[in-house]
Amino acid sequence: MKARIIKIVSNQYTVVTAENERFLCVAMGKVRLQKTPVVGDFVEFENYQDKYAIEKIEERKNSMVRPAIANVDQAILVMSCKDPEFSTVLVDRLLFLIQMAKIHPILCVTKMDLIEANDPIYEQIEDYRKSGYQVLSCGKENLDEELAKVLKGKITVLTGQSGVGKSTLLNTLDPKFELRTQETSKALGRGKHTTRHSELHEVAMGWVADTPGFSSLDFSQFTPEYLAESILEFKPYIGKCKFRDCIHQNEPGCAIKDAVEKNIVSKTRYEHYLQCIALMKK
Repeated sequence: MKARIIKIVSNQYTVVTAENERFLCVAMGKVRLQKTPVVGDFVEFENYQDKYAIEKIEERKNSMVRPAIANVDQAILVMSCKDPEFSTVLVDRLLFLIQMAKIHPILCVTKMDLIEANDPIYEQIEDYRKSGYQVLSCGKENLDEELAKVLKGKITVLTGQSGVGKSTLLNTLDPKFELRTQETSKALGRGKHTTRHSELHEVAMGWVADTPGFSSLDFSQFTPEYLAESILEFKPYIGKCKFRDCIHQNEPGCAIKDAVEKNIVSKTRYEHYLQCIALMKK
């Protein structure tokens, strides 16, 4: 039988099948020797004398370390207009990391009710949309109906600063979310020596990771070439520069620099790309 791991507590794995049937499994020793199962993994499992055991972990399309999760479909970057202030530098660095992890990024801007109609943030949001990014916006009494649609049938990771409203979004979409997470915390807290726990929560007919990802803004493990190839609006120009080893910085005949000068590629995004290159070289 095939299923997806949605919860891990110690060495107990809760899996759900395509028919939404849930089973509690253990992992066979040969599986753990190959790779450690994580939430999001697609697995094959068998029934052995009324006990279910994971026999095989299918190949992952991607994986994250913090939180440990596989086969992520999308990451929703939640940023507020105010308290904390909206920062295109932080947004872009997180967007770059999400894309380098081969995960589809979505930007969700919260607390829109706290700004005036002529606030510069509207131009910044439009710049992201023009560049091809999917952008949602929410206020206190106005939750973008697209949010529930993008969660449906997907594994989603939420990321962003503290205080931007990540939990509020999920609780608004599904009031039972907070209750379920509180119950889980209490149950785990009863154990004297609680071991690892990770879980995907069912929200709006999709699965959401319970821990924010991309908390580290470390670019040192990447190369400028890999970063440039990952950025959404740079992709049409990769391979079109005069020099094959162009990193789109000071080289002549650079297709990306030419697109920036023609206002086809966002100048702001390009400047943040250059800043990330500087971080890689430190």
